[in-house]
Formats: sequence, C-alpha cells, structure tokens
Amino acid sequence: MSAHRSVAVVATTVKELPCWRLISRHGEALVARQGAQVLYYAPNGQPPVVWLSDQAEFRKGSSLRGGIPVCWPWFGQFDRNPEAVRAMLAAGADAPAHGFARALDWQEGGARVDGDAACLRLQLDLPAGHGGWSHAAAVTLDIRLDDALTLTLSTRNAGTDTLVLSQALHTYFAVSDARDVTIEGLDGAAYVDTLRDWTSQVQDGPLSIQGETDRIYTGLSAPVQIRDPGWRRTIAIEATGSRSAVVWNPWVDKSLRLSQFRPDAWRDMLCIETARVWDDVLELAPGAAADMRVTMRAMRWDA
Repeated sequence: MSAHRSVAVVATTVKELPCWRLISRHGEALVARQGAQVLYYAPNGQPPVVWLSDQAEFRKGSSLRGGIPVCWPWFGQFDRNPEAVRAMLAAGADAPAHGFARALDWQEGGARVDGDAACLRLQLDLPAGHGGWSHAAAVTLDIRLDDALTLTLSTRNAGTDTLVLSQALHTYFAVSDARDVTIEGLDGAAYVDTLRDWTSQVQDGPLSIQGETDRIYTGLSAPVQIRDPGWRRTIAIEATGSRSAVVWNPWVDKSLRLSQFRPDAWRDMLCIETARVWDDVLELAPGAAADMRVTMRAMRWDA
C-alpha cells in the first residue's frame, strides 16, 4: 500500500482476481492484475463513469464484461484487421478477439502517490512474444487517478523487425440511459459502419444511439463528449496518440447473446474506445516506442 493523507493505492482481491483500489480525494477506481483492466471508476458523489456489469464474474482466466479492457496487439476480430497487422501472427495460430493481452496477468511496475493523484503502473514484458505472435515487445499501462482518470498505454518494440499492431482502450462508459445521451465532437468525421457492410459514412451532427451501433471513426483530432441529461453531467474524453475511436452499443437483440450482461443492460452503458485501428494502426521500428493516452473527466452541469 502507498498512501499520503486520503490518497492511496491498496492491493486487494475480488473473488479470484488480485486487484488494486486507487483512491484520491476526488474519487475511486478498481483495477485488476488480469489484463491490466480498470474495472470501475466513480468520482465522489456521482454515478460511476466507468461501467461494470452487475453480472461480471471475477474468475481467473475469464474476461470481465465492462471496465476498460486493453485490446492489444490487435483489436476486434483478427481477420478484420489490416494485412500488416495480420502478418504479425503465424498462420493458423490462435487469434482471440481483441488480442491476448487482456487475458494475461500483468506485473506491477510501481504504485505511488503523486500529490493529489494515486498512480499505478502495470507491465507486460514479452521477450519472445506470445503464442503464434512471436515478436519481442514491452507494454506498460500507467493509470493516474486525481480529479480525472488517465490511462497511458505504451508499447516498445524490443525486437529487430518492424512491429505493426492495432490497439484500443475499450472503455465502457456508464450512462443514465443510452437512448437519451448525445455524443459530441464527431461531427464531420468519417466512419466505417460495421453494421452496414463496413461501408464508409460521414457523421452529421451529434451522435445519438437509436439502435445497435458499431462504428469506427477515423481522422479524429478533437475531444469527444458524452452529454447525459439524466445525470446532468458531461463526460469529456480527451485522447492523444490516437486518431481513431470505436463507438459501440449492443442494443436489444445482441444483448441477449452477450455473456455477463443483463438483457436490459444496454441502456446503462456506451462504449467509446480510444484506439489505433483501421487506417490508424501503430507501426514501430526496432527500438521505437509510442504512447496512446486517454483522460476522462465527469463535469456536473450544476457544479
């Protein structure tokens, strides 16, 4: 445990999973060693910002529904990734959705208090890669909790060949009702609608969720905001080292097929995933490193 006044990083266990609680004067977060997955984040006196399913199973070796899964070194279905990403994996090798990093135990690289901030570093060292992905790499996730939550995903190519990967911080945001919120900051952005034959579209105005949604936005440069009238707040999402984002909500029918997910839980969540996907994949020369960062901050309308 690292502590300074009311700010702390505390090791704990939730059912089968080793975890850490990050506590600041402004809120609290829960992080699992498995997958370096932030499971929960709530500012003081507010509903959660990061949503975790009330049916989540804290079982070793099983993914959890909700939180912020780390998708690495590929995002989504492997065969939908660009050819350069697919070329990194041996033919016929196991290719789980969203990569393998979210299923592995990461190592603690340090827990500390920095003024008002509770900070945790988790590391995944892969000197020989993993399974059929035989590339040397070092991955770090830095988590900082103060008046906002900031995640920085860093990748270093420790091998002798160029490394190409896609990645995402797959954040499940908590909302009062997905049908009532609007997403701002995407107006004019190009996107790929995976539910309309992967066709290219252009966003016109704010986005509202009116049915199952699965879109890959590209060429982004401005912050994105979730305006939530039910909870009278705005969640500001600011990303660096990323020009793409994925917006996802399963809506009614798909929710019935999801594990660890109530049939009506689609109303309670909305994914906006800070990413490097599609035409924004990450290419690293030998010895090179790159960061992708997202900061999420909840702002009350009556504050």
